[in-house]
Amino acid sequence: MGPYFPIFVDVQQRPILVIGGGNVGLEKTTVLLAAEASQLTVISPELVADLQAAADAGRIAHIRRAYAEGDMVGFEMVFIATDDRSANASIRAEGKRRGIWVNAADDPANCDYILPSVVRQGPITIAISTGGGSPAMARRVREELTDYFSEDFIPLAELLAEVRAELRAKGVLPQISQETWQRAIDGNLRALLAQRRIGQAKALLLARLGAPLAAQPPADFAASQAREGAAAGGGSGGC
Repeated sequence: MGPYFPIFVDVQQRPILVIGGGNVGLEKTTVLLAAEASQLTVISPELVADLQAAADAGRIAHIRRAYAEGDMVGFEMVFIATDDRSANASIRAEGKRRGIWVNAADDPANCDYILPSVVRQGPITIAISTGGGSPAMARRVREELTDYFSEDFIPLAELLAEVRAELRAKGVLPQISQETWQRAIDGNLRALLAQRRIGQAKALLLARLGAPLAAQPPADFAASQAREGAAAGGGSGGC
């Protein structure tokens, strides 16, 4: 199997089927609900307690029987959460005939897509995959990345998203190069965010971007601004 193409999928209004109501089915359902999946159905004769609670609360629909051919019709994605590889292969083959993507837990040969190990910090999501070769390695990398994140990462991501949206609304976003964005995200900016001085951080960021709506940068960073010089512009921008 060749290398996978990484992609993030909006599941909020996407009809999704999970086949299997055990602990693996619970794991898949939990991550889907965390991504605000709202049209989630589980097919299984029985459900573990937490899945049953989700069904009782109306967060998932439950079909109380084994999977039968044709059950996937009307769904856009299928997650198989059983350890029956023969059944997995049959369901995956049906998915191919019907043009429906299928994932089989811990069975890459019967997957159209696989689930990465994920690090989430506020609006930041990092996905790690070994192509199904070593989930343990992917988990190890995830743990090390989680330890790497400092307290300023979440407010930094939120600030960048806010400023980017404002610049786009003003029609000036394309005027700011990727290199200018990168230079603007330095230790001084992150220090302000770590101190929760959000307003000053925003003013400093806008000034460094050379944005028309920029406020004056904080006075205590004027010296460092002078040393660094004016940020270069030009090119198509983004962050």
